[in-house]
Amino acid sequence: MNDTTRISNERRAQREENALLPPVNVCEDATGITLTADLPGVTREHLSLQIDADSLTIEGEITLRLPDDMAASHAEVALPSYRRVFTLSKELDPDRISAEFRQGVLTLRIPKAPHAQPRRIEVQAH
Repeated sequence: MNDTTRISNERRAQREENALLPPVNVCEDATGITLTADLPGVTREHLSLQIDADSLTIEGEITLRLPDDMAASHAEVALPSYRRVFTLSKELDPDRISAEFRQGVLTLRIPKAPHAQPRRIEVQAH
């Protein structure tokens, strides 16, 4: 491992430590999974989804704005970002993921790969 790789890995680890874990629900049916993540304070422009091999990474930067004449006297959200990484099973098809972001809730639909979906076999009678 060279110095650039080491520095990159250290920055990634620091970013992971300094991020909130968004709450997530995962529901599965016969054709795939639906993942919903609550990301309050994140705008579409500050949301990032990445697939790398079998990892899905969700990142979002919180953009809570105060009017110019106001200052926060109490803040419970001290970290400015969300980050969550998931390992996708080989049954899922990452090339067909669909994503929707509405009112701070991210919904991902990850279908199963064709080989993992249930199929009906036609029986021939002779």
